[in-house]
Amino acid sequence: MSKSSNDKQIRQIAALPWRRRGDVVEIMLITSRETKRWVIAKGNLMVDLSDPLAAAQEAYEEAGVQGDIASRPVGQYPYDKRLKDGRCVPCVVDVYPLEVLIQLGSWPEAEQRERQWMSAAEAAASVHEPVLADLIRSFAASIL
Repeated sequence: MSKSSNDKQIRQIAALPWRRRGDVVEIMLITSRETKRWVIAKGNLMVDLSDPLAAAQEAYEEAGVQGDIASRPVGQYPYDKRLKDGRCVPCVVDVYPLEVLIQLGSWPEAEQRERQWMSAAEAAASVHEPVLADLIRSFAASIL
């Protein structure tokens, strides 16, 4: 795991899969493996990939989607990652919008997660992190 310069906060990357259906922006959320909460595909930085490409890789592995990933994050949000030993580690996640062009029927974590398209308002209401909810709402408003 890559840590920031203060060595207390883990930096991660995430993809925000989206598509446009008429006048509506839809966001794909997935369930987390353990708690089954609605989340976006996220993970650790990858040595061999740029941050945007690592976010796209997470979207493929966790949500089974591929498309055009933004070169810059739309924002970031904090959350506490719960470790297997019960400890919590603070994380900050850079979020890269991914316009979905391909939705696969089979993908690496298909048996471990559910995925669902939602309106941006539904997606914002479904995630537990308030900053991520705000980020979803502002992103959708910016592309309409």
